[in-house]
Amino acid sequence: MNNREVKPIKRSKFRLMLGKNYYVGKRHLQWLFGRENYANTKDHKVMPYVVFAHKTLLLRKLKDVDMQLQYNKITNLKIAVGRLNSVVIKPGETFSYWKLIGKPTYKKGYLDGLILCADGSFKAGVGGGLCQLSNLIFWMTIHSPLTVVERHRHSHDVFPDVNRTQPFGTGATCSYNYLDLQIYNGTSSEFQLLLNVGKEYLTGELRSSEPCRYKYEVYEKEHSITPGLFGGYMRNNLIFRNVYNKFDELIKDEYITENHAYMVYEPFLSEGK
Repeated sequence: MNNREVKPIKRSKFRLMLGKNYYVGKRHLQWLFGRENYANTKDHKVMPYVVFAHKTLLLRKLKDVDMQLQYNKITNLKIAVGRLNSVVIKPGETFSYWKLIGKPTYKKGYLDGLILCADGSFKAGVGGGLCQLSNLIFWMTIHSPLTVVERHRHSHDVFPDVNRTQPFGTGATCSYNYLDLQIYNGTSSEFQLLLNVGKEYLTGELRSSEPCRYKYEVYEKEHSITPGLFGGYMRNNLIFRNVYNKFDELIKDEYITENHAYMVYEPFLSEGK
């Protein structure tokens, strides 16, 4: 695993604005003139076969975070889920998270939620909290035959593990529209994304028109916490998955991605705690 750390670059607000506008514009050109055939069809008839299902808790008490931002996040998730629920990814099509959702704005009903900044701090911002949805979709996708063609890892590990049920680094950060989550269907089956914001959980199902021939088990390797070259600590790991056939025989051990994140909190317990 490559643990090389890149020194953070401090740029002016004007430079950051120019850079963001450049990448946003570049993404729009890709959507308009790229060769990808983007998924945009919905079918409210539920497909018969469940490939993978998952749910994540909507409200968590986080240190120094106003709970109102999490309540606002639920509103944001409901709007975004309305755009993605029942979307079908046909053979040869690419799912684009932001192309389907569109830009979160106050005019569309989005509220201020929690947004992670480039330096590892967090602030209130319109549409904040939608990373929970992209995290869920990425986690379901890596338990399926679909191919992740674009995913961005979180640059900072902001909160300590509390009741973690997934390996570190199995999420997908998002920022309109240049940090996208894109998924390609290279199979001969259609896949359907079913999503719901309930009272306690954000739930998701990835369904298919045909039975899935494989089962997937995602796990991490080489988890480590290392001193950062420029202060603080880095958290690192590799994400792999075991692929099993219908007889539960292991047929593949596949690399998925690697993660390196600056740790915002102190990783080691003090003596006596």
